[in-house]
Amino acid sequence: MVESTSTRCLLLLVLVGAAAEAASGIADGLLPNGNFEQGPDASQLNGTRVTGQHAIPSWEISGLVEYIQSGQNQQDGMVLAQLTGLSRRAYYSVTFSAARTCAQAEQLNVSVGPESGELPIQTVYTSSGWDSYSYAFRARHTTAWLTVHNAGVEEDPACGPLVDAFAIKTLSPPHHDKGNMLKNGDFEDGPYIAPDNPWGLLVPPMDEDDVSPLPGWMIMSDTKSVRYVDAAHHKVPHGSYAVELVAGSECALLQEARTVAGRTYRLSFSVGDADNGCAQPLAVRASAAYSSQVRGELEFAAIADVTRVVFQSANHYMKPDGTLCGPVVDDVSLVAVHKPAARRLFK
Repeated sequence: MVESTSTRCLLLLVLVGAAAEAASGIADGLLPNGNFEQGPDASQLNGTRVTGQHAIPSWEISGLVEYIQSGQNQQDGMVLAQLTGLSRRAYYSVTFSAARTCAQAEQLNVSVGPESGELPIQTVYTSSGWDSYSYAFRARHTTAWLTVHNAGVEEDPACGPLVDAFAIKTLSPPHHDKGNMLKNGDFEDGPYIAPDNPWGLLVPPMDEDDVSPLPGWMIMSDTKSVRYVDAAHHKVPHGSYAVELVAGSECALLQEARTVAGRTYRLSFSVGDADNGCAQPLAVRASAAYSSQVRGELEFAAIADVTRVVFQSANHYMKPDGTLCGPVVDDVSLVAVHKPAARRLFK
């Protein structure tokens, strides 16, 4: 969890950043000094500027770098990188927290080795101003540079995001569970959520060929995200994790399944309220009564050999503090319906 009043944050500005050495192994959780609580000595700081190449433990820097603490300001864009030990061909998710400092369109470029993606951070989903983001990749080698880059193209050179709390988690390859044509239908495989993170993780929009932090699922939008939440801080219909649709009709959670045209299928899912203070109209109407969570079913005949299962909130919802929220989706399954053949009568 990132607290804007006390947590130290690191901004690296212009040119290139690098890491001191590769980790000998990867365990789920914070990267070495991922929260930057181990900072430079006073002798290696000129105001907020870091003057030593290895001044920040577990990180190596070059160019203009600032170490930002509560109440301090930063300048220009940033590059932040760490060399990380990986298992070749394994799937990973990287998570971190970020806060905008100006009301301008901002995004962060995240890359691991040759893989890269852009995370829009213009929309703020928490009242604290800090949001946690996730990014996923498949390792091509046993080490790779993890880099987070702010291009620094804001109109105001004093603007730029603060970043903190970098963590990593090994993901299971996307696979079908028994009796379900969908992969990861219960969302139990997903990015790392720290135990003290009360607001969950944003899963940003991605291209169809990207590796997803939610194995098996895609998020389609221009700039909006869905939120991955845990049962420790939210009401989750099934298991330990679920997805909250926080962006209304501007974002869709979807997965493609192989089907046979003309065959009948049944889609089942749980949907409800995360019990996080979202607007009352979010309650789901079922059996002439309102319930915080319901089980839905949809039977349909496929019209193609690939069918898209899409979840999208029809409306925008807000908490009393003005932050976005929405319905929680969980425990999604798709099965073929085997109907008995029609009987023909002959005289």
